[in-house]
Amino acid sequence: MPGSHVILIRNQREARRVLEEIGVDPGAYPYLLPKANFYCIKLKDISFQGANIIKQEMLSKGGEAAIPRQALSGEGPGDVLLMGTLKHYRLLLRKLKVQPFGLKKVATEIENILAAIEPKQQIIELPHGKILKLGERTLVMGILNITPDSFSDGGKYLNPDQAVKRAREMVDEGADIIDIGAASSRPDSVIAGEEEEINRLLPVMDRLVAEDIIISIDTFRGRVARAALENGAHIINDIGCLQLDSELLPVLVEKQAPVVLMHNRMQIRSGEPYRDLVADIITELEDAIGRAVDAGLPGEKIIVDPGIGFGKTLGGNRLLLKRLGDFRSLGKPILIGASRKSFIGQTLGLEVNERLEGSLAAVAIAIMNGADIIRVHDVKASKRVATMTDAVMQENG
Repeated sequence: MPGSHVILIRNQREARRVLEEIGVDPGAYPYLLPKANFYCIKLKDISFQGANIIKQEMLSKGGEAAIPRQALSGEGPGDVLLMGTLKHYRLLLRKLKVQPFGLKKVATEIENILAAIEPKQQIIELPHGKILKLGERTLVMGILNITPDSFSDGGKYLNPDQAVKRAREMVDEGADIIDIGAASSRPDSVIAGEEEEINRLLPVMDRLVAEDIIISIDTFRGRVARAALENGAHIINDIGCLQLDSELLPVLVEKQAPVVLMHNRMQIRSGEPYRDLVADIITELEDAIGRAVDAGLPGEKIIVDPGIGFGKTLGGNRLLLKRLGDFRSLGKPILIGASRKSFIGQTLGLEVNERLEGSLAAVAIAIMNGADIIRVHDVKASKRVATMTDAVMQENG
């Protein structure tokens, strides 16, 4: 009939909206909603016995499972791709929970993934009486580098007066968070010492904490984090994913401070090839999350960042933007920092100060794929893009 068309339904909220538009009896929702969304879930390193059981069970429920050829001949472990609706998964989970070969653990993992991928709102309690609301709209984190050698704006805000002025400008332009970095993380830079980093930070922080600004500190050092948190900072943005300084995690736990865990192989495992880029990053972020929670940091205080520009290839960085939604499986808010980075310059053939349009494209793509926070240099333009993208993604229909 005229007007018939394919409809893309991304989640259960959108599925419910479509049913309401059609005029479906609400009593049918519990039966229809589990069939409305189709999900592919990639399981890693499943034994050949487990893979064969999963395939048989998923097929019997009306779903599908792709397993490696060697699993059929008794070789393994290997990866498994599950394909099905929520209904298929719920039926599968009942069976897996009573199966051997570690499938009870696999069932729990699938349950956690399915629970994590639905959009949700969250409030993170910050030190010093502030809160961070996530999920209502995309938050904008403005970058303030008070360093002489950052790749984009090094040297511009070394003077505390200039730094404070720029922070206020970014807040006026729409920044929800100001991320202050006092030690450059540029690959070829010489990292400032602890004392120098603290001495750069505190004069700027002392003037900003009196204002209604949420302050994030870009540091991987425990001692710097302690000084910052004790002087009014609210969030620690750790580019080392708890790997570069063993003193950081105890400080986070003691202060119960929210942390951004950014994936980064550059300092720890530089040159080590990825077997499966997205899966490897998810695995390493899971490990960092586990260590933080085991040490006493509440899971709801953790934000993840896949680390665009840190130890990834040009294609890898672009793939992370494309596949950002995969990181929803972690069940944590996602921060993305692509602003002005070299992969944009390499893609467009542009120098660092000509990368605005590429950065804004990355912002829009990231938001459409599930980013909760965007970390940017160009706050005014990025805020407008975020507002427009949010409006599109949240539109009814």
